[in-house]
Amino acid sequence: MTESFHRSGEYENPYEGQQQAPVNPEWPPPPAYAPAHAPHPKKRNRGPLALIAAVAIVAAAIGGGTAYGIQELTGNDTVATSSTSTNVVPSSQKGTVAGVAKAVSPSIVEISADSNAGSSTGSGVIITSGGEIVTNNHVVAGASQIKATTSDGKSYTAKVVGTDSKKDLALIKLENASGLKAATLGDSAGLQVGDQVVAIGSPEGLSGTVTSGIISALDRDVTVPTEEGQDQGRQQWGQGQGQGEQWPFEFGGRQFNGDTGSDTTTYKALQTDASLNPGNSGGALIDMNGNIIGINSAMYSPTSQASSSSDAGSVGLGFAIPINTVKADLAKLRAGATD
Repeated sequence: MTESFHRSGEYENPYEGQQQAPVNPEWPPPPAYAPAHAPHPKKRNRGPLALIAAVAIVAAAIGGGTAYGIQELTGNDTVATSSTSTNVVPSSQKGTVAGVAKAVSPSIVEISADSNAGSSTGSGVIITSGGEIVTNNHVVAGASQIKATTSDGKSYTAKVVGTDSKKDLALIKLENASGLKAATLGDSAGLQVGDQVVAIGSPEGLSGTVTSGIISALDRDVTVPTEEGQDQGRQQWGQGQGQGEQWPFEFGGRQFNGDTGSDTTTYKALQTDASLNPGNSGGALIDMNGNIIGINSAMYSPTSQASSSSDAGSVGLGFAIPINTVKADLAKLRAGATD
C-alpha cells in the first residue's frame, strides 16, 4: 500500500492535488492499490517457491513409493530402507570400494556365539540405532551366550529376538545399546548379473574385512540345514577365539563343506565372487551406493574336513540371502518367531 502517516499522526492523502469524485464521508478512503491488471508482487515471488515445494513433495512421494518403508519400533528405533538408487556413499567417493567400506563398516558387527558345541565367529548387520541386528540363524542357533562387537571396538551382550531356520535368518538385539549407525536396506529385485558388490564381515575373526566382486548369478537354489540338523552339519575351522564357522550347504544335488543332514531347507540366493570365508556368515553384501542387498550365508570350500582347514578358503563361490527376503521376514522375526 502507498498510504503513510506523518510522525504527528496526521493522515497524508496520496490523492492530494488531484480532482476526486465526491465521496460519502461515512466511507473509508479508497485504498491506493495498484491497477487491477498489474501483477501482484507477492504472487510473483511465491510462484517459484511453490514450484520447488511441489517438486520436493513429488520426489518424496516417488522415493516413498519405491522404498520398502520405515518400520517403527519402540521409541525412535527405525529401519532405514531405500531403493538401490539411494546413495549412502559420499559423492566424492561414489562408486568406489573405499567409499562403500567407509560408509557401511560402522553398521557391521562381529558376533561371537558360545554353545555346548564350542564357540564360533560370525557377522551381523545393524538395522536400527537401538541395536537390532540381522544375521544368519546358523550363527546363533543353540547359543547360550552371544556377544557382538562394533567397528569401534565396543562389545555388547545380545539376545535372540526371533529366528527363521527355513530362511537361515535371525534377529538379535544388543543390550543397553543406543546411537548406533544403522545400515540402509536396499532393493535386491533390481540386481543384475555383473553388478559390482562389496562384502564386509569377520572371516576367521578378522573383523571389518572388506572384499569386492560382482553378482555372478541370481536365484540360485541353495539348500542348508535347518536348526534341527545343525549340530550334525556344523564345521569348526581354526582354533581359539578367532575360529570361524563353515556352514555346509547343497547345490545342484551335491553337498559342500560337510553333511547337511536330513532336515534341510532351500532358498533362492544371490551368487557372488566376492571373497567369503568362514566367519563372513551373517555379514553384508552391499551395492556400490552403500545399500545392503544381501546377507552372506554360504561359501564353497574345496575341502569338507575340519582338520584340513589350511586348505579351506574362498574360491569365488559365495551365496547371500537377498535383502528383499530379509525385509519380508522382519515382522515375523520381531514377533519372536522360533521356526
